Amino acid sequence: MPLMQSAHLAWNCIGDHDQQATLYRLLCDGVRAMEQCDFVICNSFQEAEPASFKLFPNVLPVGPLLTGERNGKAVGHFWQPEDDECMSWLDAHTERSVVYVAFGSFTMFNRRQFEELALGLELSDRPFLWVVRPDIGHGAVHDYPKGFLDRVCGTGGQGKLVSWAPQQRVLAHPAVACFVSHCGWNSTMEGVRNGVPFLAWPYFADQFVNQVYISDVWKVGLKAVADESGVITKEHIAGRVEELMKDAGMRERVEALKKAAHESIQEGGSSHGNFDAFAEVMKNAAPHEVSVRDGGASPGNFHTLAEGMKA
Repeated sequence: MPLMQSAHLAWNCIGDHDQQATLYRLLCDGVRAMEQCDFVICNSFQEAEPASFKLFPNVLPVGPLLTGERNGKAVGHFWQPEDDECMSWLDAHTERSVVYVAFGSFTMFNRRQFEELALGLELSDRPFLWVVRPDIGHGAVHDYPKGFLDRVCGTGGQGKLVSWAPQQRVLAHPAVACFVSHCGWNSTMEGVRNGVPFLAWPYFADQFVNQVYISDVWKVGLKAVADESGVITKEHIAGRVEELMKDAGMRERVEALKKAAHESIQEGGSSHGNFDAFAEVMKNAAPHEVSVRDGGASPGNFHTLAEGMKA
């Protein structure tokens, strides 16, 4: 496993000192609960974290899991509706030319950092698709630099801004060249499976550890590094984007990881096999082995559940 700095342990990255003890207790409760489990399934794949899965053999990776391929309304999205217009906007751009920028459901920026991000994207001189949630800024919402929207978001402009995007479909689009990401694990898996290199910009909790995998272990992304005042500057953002665009070695590594991710979920792959094994355990579990509130369980119920999971 990669080395972890104590400052990057999840309860030290919550952003609110008063909540550190609460998160620590929650995580400890989770560890104790896991000790009672025969198996724990997770959204990862064997080739992504082999040392971790060797250390914890009862943790079964069954991913990467993607909600974007589900028919009908996608699950796991906190902001709705998705802006499908961005897909036609991507269609108008050449292969591997667009910078996709999305920071998940919780990341927030102060005014200075928000402005530096906006100006950095403009300075990159690359087309960009930026997901800007209504609550992404502290205080004044969407306090863009003067003239920014007129310069980059008008007809034929450099940028496209949306409040929420169909992320899996965006990352799978051939026009997308790199992913400026908060390094949430689901976003990390989606970027990896689609072979998109990262500008890794974590915000809180596990995202700092995920960044280590991206930049130091897999070497499929670059870190966004703050200056001495704690700000990631527009010049740094534009420079990192340019590095990502031109790094052929990084493109090869992320394509290799993409290939491994796809193979893991195919028949005969590691995640596919783990999922089948987990379903078999569920099918064969005796009723007393599983605690179910309000009504109990039956072998028939577990058989039906397991068959549904495999389907």
